[in-house]
Amino acid sequence: MESIVLNVEPRVCSKNKAKKLRKEGKVPAVVYHKGEETIHVCVNELSLNKLVHSSESHLVDLQFPDGKSKRSFLKDIQFDEVTDRVIHADFQFFSAGEILEMDVPTSFTGEPPGVVAGGKMQVIQHSLRVKGMPSNIPQHLTIDISGLELGQTMHISEIPAETFEGKFEIIGDPETPVVSILAPRKEVEETETGEEEGAVEVPVVGEEE
Repeated sequence: MESIVLNVEPRVCSKNKAKKLRKEGKVPAVVYHKGEETIHVCVNELSLNKLVHSSESHLVDLQFPDGKSKRSFLKDIQFDEVTDRVIHADFQFFSAGEILEMDVPTSFTGEPPGVVAGGKMQVIQHSLRVKGMPSNIPQHLTIDISGLELGQTMHISEIPAETFEGKFEIIGDPETPVVSILAPRKEVEETETGEEEGAVEVPVVGEEE
């Protein structure tokens, strides 16, 4: 997995200070690692947006003003419910050889027979949490869906083994749906209409004719 450099600055942790930082185009953030003291920092909002909205996952080299750099990854992100702006970020340091758990964007390959038949692909999970060594975690999960028929859904347990290549594992309920092939709207409407037209009224026993 590739890494990117992100400049950070130390900050004072307080609600008023956080509001002021956001007005200046900076996002409050914390950096932590198990057994170490949490560090409060801020990062340029535009730079962080490029990382947050990327179609790939990255390791992040946090560059501090004193010239020191520490490798981390984006653990969590908070958005404003109204404006959808990033308002807070959590980064996690990791040491060499440490097993990581992080969210990786999904992408899909192959031409499903269901789509050829007129169906529409519906992506349910735009990212999945994976576990493995940093060097083995991919920037995105490329999942082969060439076997999906009309109306079928692929769950985590059904993701082809070649996606993993034995290097990492996907964390989550095996029955979690990942992607579906939806039937054409017209076909669904015709099925529903046919059921209504074919309905037979069953008389109630004892009811007068």
